[in-house]
Amino acid sequence: MFGNPAYPTYQAFLALGIAALVAMALMPLWIRLLKFEGIGQQVRADGPERHLVKQGTPTMGGVVILVAVVVTTILMARFTTEIALVLGATLATGLLGLIDDATSVTHGRSLGLTPHAKMIGLTLICVTFCLLAVNLCGVEPQVRFPGGLAIDLGVLSTVVDLGGSEFSIPWLYVVFTWLLIAGLSNAVNLTDGLDGLAGGTSMIAMLIMAAFAFLTGDANLAIFSAACAGACLGFLWFNCYPASIFMGDTGSLALGAGFACMAIMTDTEVVSLIVGGLFIIEALSVMIQVVSFKATGKRVFLMAPIHHHFEKMGWAETKVVIRFWIVAAAFGALGLALSFQLG
Repeated sequence: MFGNPAYPTYQAFLALGIAALVAMALMPLWIRLLKFEGIGQQVRADGPERHLVKQGTPTMGGVVILVAVVVTTILMARFTTEIALVLGATLATGLLGLIDDATSVTHGRSLGLTPHAKMIGLTLICVTFCLLAVNLCGVEPQVRFPGGLAIDLGVLSTVVDLGGSEFSIPWLYVVFTWLLIAGLSNAVNLTDGLDGLAGGTSMIAMLIMAAFAFLTGDANLAIFSAACAGACLGFLWFNCYPASIFMGDTGSLALGAGFACMAIMTDTEVVSLIVGGLFIIEALSVMIQVVSFKATGKRVFLMAPIHHHFEKMGWAETKVVIRFWIVAAAFGALGLALSFQLG
């Protein structure tokens, strides 16, 4: 481990810097390899016309993001059950995204795995993470709200005997964590539609989660979150407009899962929905658009997710991205403030 454990904030900032440098060092090599292999993004046919020029841009930049996170976490953090569980869930979701990206590239279309197949994979990851977090890490199956209110989701639990040890299955909390992890993974994935958008907003969200981990006294989880933020920072050097590479589902699904897992481990599930408010808005815009069109045949937005709506209104891509960064930062600051009101 580098750094002095007596100064956890120093370690977190150092992790951020190391992850950023690792990502910036490896990304050019990864881009060259992808170009050599002819692996590029398949742009959705019904998207904004200005996006057609992005056809063939290297994708799966999330691979380097995850490598940077893993390398930094191994160098900086102590190996604990908590860090192993969060890192494992993030990597498993990233692997699911990698399969999705590879399927998309192989078939030459903007869609990868079927929604059914992707949801099965996410469900397995979510349920496994929840049960291990509760039984190995002592995570309480409850949801805390600002102001002191707490709802016990462990009231409906089954306890089984595994080799003389009790293994608890809190059914309501399992459903809740599934909704949280799967929902945020897909929400970040939907946000990944403009150059620098998902990378910048994920960086902001993970910085706030690092603060939550620090406030709960877990320097290792703070290092992990800082490493995620740093990897996004290094990625943005190549993903800012005009992007040289996209993160793909490999990165967006993994970052969404990592964000949700951090919320569960720091007992900030509800507040995390505020921190990730922009992701929620992006997901809701798609849901509203689909429901409205099926029910009335009319669209609420010019195009969904909502960042495309503003593009259709004539906003430049960079304007949309920067303004969404500002909104994400505002949500993050609000969530951080409300976290001090948790019971």
